[in-house]
Amino acid sequence: MIILFFTILGVLFGSFLNAWMWRTRAGKSVLRGRSHCPKCNNALTWKENIPLLSYLWLRGRCLNCQKRISLQYPVVEFVVGFLFGFSAWFHDAQFLLIFRDAYILFFLTFVFVYDVIYQEIWDRMTTYPAFLLLIPTAMFGWHSGMSVTVGVVVGAGFFLLQYLISKGKWIGGGDIRLGMFMGVILGWPLILVALFFAYVGGTLFVLPFLMFGKKKMASRVPFGAYLTLATTVTMYYGTDIVQWYVGLIS
Repeated sequence: MIILFFTILGVLFGSFLNAWMWRTRAGKSVLRGRSHCPKCNNALTWKENIPLLSYLWLRGRCLNCQKRISLQYPVVEFVVGFLFGFSAWFHDAQFLLIFRDAYILFFLTFVFVYDVIYQEIWDRMTTYPAFLLLIPTAMFGWHSGMSVTVGVVVGAGFFLLQYLISKGKWIGGGDIRLGMFMGVILGWPLILVALFFAYVGGTLFVLPFLMFGKKKMASRVPFGAYLTLATTVTMYYGTDIVQWYVGLIS
């Protein structure tokens, strides 16, 4: 029942996330106005605004203009629901940790989707959530002060160095802020695990495209997407990976 509750909660938050991303792009407030079709601007009724179910009922089309509804909407709702449910399963009814992870996963999903679609990472996705996360992290001792400090310095500093060397050609400012957020989430030394996974995963993804001369396809997925995926994996399995590696070399 706990897993089901958080899965449903995740679907609802996924719906809110879709609205927030669209309104961020359109320069509108997420707190004002009713949801409406982005194609014909028709205000949605409650039957058209039920996460996942409405998409199936409408068969992927707007009830008013009959134009296609982007697959982004049900996919994001499903993925956030899955992630929240997975966190509930992983932490086995430890509600504080589940809510912490839900908070983090919500913003990581925001970064992933928005960066993939628009190639932008906003402060509201990284910097603000990072500062808010510092408070419960210190209160509940999820990481020591030194662990967070080193994690932030390594995460942000790693990308800042690349930004300065390349004069902004390799890395954007959004990646620096995302590195800082990663440092708050993971601390030291797990930030290194996430960076390693991001670069290895990114390389494995683009290598086939480069081999077949598809350079444009290889560059379509921005690096923020790899960083968010690597952070998510490291949140749950980073400690086990570090212990396995230490045992392997000792």
